[in-house]
Amino acid sequence: IIQPPEAAILAVGRITEKVVARNGEMVIRPMMTLTLSIDHRVLDGALGAQFLQTVKNYIEDPVNLT
Repeated sequence: IIQPPEAAILAVGRITEKVVARNGEMVIRPMMTLTLSIDHRVLDGALGAQFLQTVKNYIEDPVNLT
């Protein structure tokens, strides 16, 4: 539940190893969850999705942080 004056809450899960398909093969990769809850009266959901995509890109390729 988002309480005023908060506009959003970002929940970051721990990193765990998961089996995923990559290039037709099953491989073990580190995976984590990110969950963003936003108050749509304050922020547009599309902006929240863009924010999560940006965070994902930085986590997957931290060299781009500079």
